Amino acid sequence: MIHKYRFKDKYIALDINSGAVHVIDKIVFDILDYYDGKNIERVFYELKYKYASDEISEAIEELDDLKSKGLLFSEDTFFDNNVLKQKKTAVKAICLHVAHDCNMNCKYCFGAQGSFEGIRELMSFETGKAAIDFLIKNSEKRKNLEVDFFGGEPLMNFEVIKKIVSYGRKVEKNHNKKIRFTITTNGILLDDKKADYINEHMENVILSIDGRSEVNDRMRRTWNDSGTYDLIIDNYKKFVKRRENRLYYVRGTFTKENLDFSKDVMHLVNEGFKNVSVEPVVVKEHEEYAVLPEHLQIVFDEYEKLSDFIIENTRNNRLIEFFHFNIELDQGPCIIKRISGCGAGTEYMAVAPNGELYPCHQFVGNSDFIIGNVFDEYQQNHLHDIFNDAHIYNKEKCGSCWAKFYCSGGCHANAYQISGDIMKPYETGCEMEKKRIECAIGIKAVLGIGAEYGV
Repeated sequence: MIHKYRFKDKYIALDINSGAVHVIDKIVFDILDYYDGKNIERVFYELKYKYASDEISEAIEELDDLKSKGLLFSEDTFFDNNVLKQKKTAVKAICLHVAHDCNMNCKYCFGAQGSFEGIRELMSFETGKAAIDFLIKNSEKRKNLEVDFFGGEPLMNFEVIKKIVSYGRKVEKNHNKKIRFTITTNGILLDDKKADYINEHMENVILSIDGRSEVNDRMRRTWNDSGTYDLIIDNYKKFVKRRENRLYYVRGTFTKENLDFSKDVMHLVNEGFKNVSVEPVVVKEHEEYAVLPEHLQIVFDEYEKLSDFIIENTRNNRLIEFFHFNIELDQGPCIIKRISGCGAGTEYMAVAPNGELYPCHQFVGNSDFIIGNVFDEYQQNHLHDIFNDAHIYNKEKCGSCWAKFYCSGGCHANAYQISGDIMKPYETGCEMEKKRIECAIGIKAVLGIGAEYGV
């Protein structure tokens, strides 16, 4: 399978099965409309008035050489349903919902403003401790594990977070494990004391903000219906300054109300944040702020603007990261990871304040997706099998898609939210993802990054 496209002044061809990325000449780009490694006569017929025959012959020789090396028109040798079905899974990450409560009232919140359609409650240390024990016990031979603190707003339960971290540091040594702690916060409670603790103990931090003040305050409101931008922006600036070179992202959501979201990314960068993520809202089409299929070209244009922004800044030695443009062209994820994605329901699970286990944080509160409880003996059940089988070779829409090894079939939760079926990817999201992949690879091609891998 080949996917080709033009990005700025570059012509790019992706060999999907081998993962090879080629920056090609215009003549090769045109030849690939007709040539699949066999039909040479048609190439000459279709292009005889555009290129000289010796130019066409030389270009075809180059393509034949790449094909012989397995870098073009390569076969899909990965699919083995028995291997995929029988692959062993071990839990490597958990998301602890330490607070099913929130001090903000965001309009688009998938967690029902922190309650997740249930009662407002905070996780106890006993539940957090049991969750760490669950992770250690079910991680098998995996050494590197991850614990994410999530909500609602996790900092509403800060003392319990500290106790859980202390317990995790104690037991990881006893079991030859290494736990990577991360946290997501809305920033309202992020004072200097909490910032210092987080910077010492959390390997990644997600700071929620939607960009420009008017954009942020349209969706991210307090319970007395005030805007939140002025409450958090200085907290974030001080936090990032204290964090120095450790990993963080400011993370926002764009909706129909701010389809010009490139301006929000640029605003955040200009405010001093180097690592930015702004993602599309995922809601039913009837929601007034939903991103719809008819908005896609506007969204694509915004990703192009962001590409120009990143290229310009990189050339001026101002390094910034837009999360969705991060892509690896050399060693990337292992093939099982590229086929099956994030591992929700098998390798990654979320823990509610009462100890219930769910496939991921976005399924929490839906009783149809309760996998178990951290206080009980864990047994892989039908939900494990359903999510284990939800890979690109079992998803009808993914089989013929050029982006399948980059997106791994997309987000199960997004698929379920839109179609009610984790096997049916969210198609509007798919189109945005494909554009992001094209931009991510295109940026590397323009900047000459990764030339040794085909770009």
